[in-house]
Amino acid sequence: MTTPSGDPAPRGRPQRKQVLLRLDPSVYEALARWANDELRSANAQIEFLLRRALAEAGRLPGDTGPLPRRGRPPGGSAPRPPSA
Repeated sequence: MTTPSGDPAPRGRPQRKQVLLRLDPSVYEALARWANDELRSANAQIEFLLRRALAEAGRLPGDTGPLPRRGRPPGGSAPRPPSA
């Protein structure tokens, strides 16, 4: 499998699909506000809502992985600035 640039896809995590989505500007603004309230990006909010709708309809595939975690990886602390 290759990436769009022709490079081999990294092993491990499957490649995520990219989708162009056209939305009414007012729908996007409402979605972006909702995402911000829940500390998500608009993209993550769309995926969250699609997964929830698929699950409620009984159409979410059983092999669907969890939502990817964003932000800083868990574990090690950030380096501390030198004290004066």
